[in-house]
Amino acid sequence: MIKRGILLFILIILVAPMILATCNLDVNLINQDPYPAIPGDYVDVVFQITGVDNPACGVVEFEIKEEYPFSLDPDKENPISIRAGTYERGYSSFYIAPYKIRIDSDAIDGDNPIEVGYSSTDIELLKEFNINVEDSRADFEIFVKDYKPSTNIMTLEILNIEENDVEALTIEIPKQDNIEIKGPNRNVVGDLDSNEYTTAEFEAISSGGDIKLTILYTDSINARRSLEKTINFDPSYFTGRKSDQKGVNAGTWVVIVIVVIVLIWWWHKRKKKKRHAQHHARHHAHAVI
Repeated sequence: MIKRGILLFILIILVAPMILATCNLDVNLINQDPYPAIPGDYVDVVFQITGVDNPACGVVEFEIKEEYPFSLDPDKENPISIRAGTYERGYSSFYIAPYKIRIDSDAIDGDNPIEVGYSSTDIELLKEFNINVEDSRADFEIFVKDYKPSTNIMTLEILNIEENDVEALTIEIPKQDNIEIKGPNRNVVGDLDSNEYTTAEFEAISSGGDIKLTILYTDSINARRSLEKTINFDPSYFTGRKSDQKGVNAGTWVVIVIVVIVLIWWWHKRKKKKRHAQHHARHHAHAVI
């Protein structure tokens, strides 16, 4: 029994260094935000590197392979180096590597592969993951549909020209030289489906020219987005129109009412004077008889 125990102890001493010398690294993608990612925007991804608790791994390097449609900002450290086997209070057996990755504006919808490389003293590995991409952004055509010089009411028409429906669409006209807004400069027009249109009204004084707009909306992944638009306004298109001359304005109605009242008063007064004259003539005739 003693000899067997001694042999087992010697075996453990001989095998332990061999076990310790085996460096087993692995990488997993544990988070993507937003999901799906948006072309032309950034996506935050978090990788988990396991096995770095083993000192046999030496210096571990982890690298994002910058291939279309993914890239990193120039100031981002890539690759990163991790000294394996470094223990601290609360240290885990894995290393968390967060990255902010830029997505090309022409990236296709769906899963886009991204490759990472990781290595230790004696191994070098590659692994591929998928970043889900979907263009949930919207775009709009906007123009001045109507402008009434008598009231300064400007009506904008907004058409959703993308395939994505939007919610809580808001039109804002910021302060600028070419237009002066009276009252609120924001108009919440609500939801707008793809290829549908809506209108927004503002009380505005403008001599014409380019007008800058801010468009805010909530997209299909519940992200609040904004974009800038510039429209051109020419007030000459909205002056001297026949449609504006057909109706009778408020001032004209006031004049008409006053004239009618004066005519009625004059007619009653004339009728009363006529009755008085007839009565006076009859009384005079009786007196002569």
